[in-house]
Amino acid sequence: MAKAPQVSLGACGLTMPVLGMGTSSWPPADPETAKLAIIEAIKAGYRHFDTAFTYGSEQPLGQAIAEALRLGLIKSRDDLFITSKLWSSYTDRDQVVPAIKMSLRNLQLDYLDMYLIHLPLKLSQEIRKTPVPKEILMPLDIKSVWEGMEECQRLGLTKAIGVSNFSPRMLEETLAIAEIPPAVNQVEMNPLWQQKKLREYCNAKGIHITAYSPLGANGTKWGDNRIVECDVLEDIAKARGKTTAQVSMRWVYEQGVSIVAKSFNKERMKQNLEIFDWSLTEEELERISQLPQRKGFLISSILGAHDFTLQLDDEI
Repeated sequence: MAKAPQVSLGACGLTMPVLGMGTSSWPPADPETAKLAIIEAIKAGYRHFDTAFTYGSEQPLGQAIAEALRLGLIKSRDDLFITSKLWSSYTDRDQVVPAIKMSLRNLQLDYLDMYLIHLPLKLSQEIRKTPVPKEILMPLDIKSVWEGMEECQRLGLTKAIGVSNFSPRMLEETLAIAEIPPAVNQVEMNPLWQQKKLREYCNAKGIHITAYSPLGANGTKWGDNRIVECDVLEDIAKARGKTTAQVSMRWVYEQGVSIVAKSFNKERMKQNLEIFDWSLTEEELERISQLPQRKGFLISSILGAHDFTLQLDDEI
């Protein structure tokens, strides 16, 4: 059974498997399908699972963890690294602790390993579809929400805290008021959206980057097939006897970045774990570095055409 290497998350003292299974799917998977896929992932060797309140996958993940313990696939909950996220409707200071407790109830867990602010914005009401109506979009009060996140960690409800989809500007604002700095910034990243400036900033500040959509979010309503059909990546894959997906994920890993990849297919789960015993050549890395860049899709799919401050000058 293959297992992913671990990465140290700096000041918080945690180690985290560098490959996690994502549980966000479009269209959303039914709970039983999600639960069974997560159990298969545990059997394959996955120990890091990424969920969020808004994905609707916290309950199936919690059920899968309980079943894995019953079957003896893991010895204890401590064998797993579980990440969840604070949704944008719950970013007021007094909403953050109740929100993580809600996620913990869904997961049937006593604590998370990582709790992230899902998006750098506030929504004044619940949403059922995207793009979000402009009238409910509001700027995020970083000081208020981060105080709530720090309380979650101090109460032992999560071992570490971080952010998702934050630009350098938003991170700078967070660091200026933080008593506990964010351990992780989870962002969209792949060979065709390489996030060079953001990576440089986070490396300088000791913030670890986790990449979601390492394959360009193919099959979602915001992504496309630009990774799996990229000629350069295809050429490298054929020459190395790998899949295009493996080349893309290996490239992400070689940037010092951890990965969250969603697949409910047992063979692809296995293939995703087979990226750690080989390396890209300098020539291959150079070819990938020269690929034309196209900004990620997730934020624009949420905001639509709104002229919101998030979209100004930053890479996210």
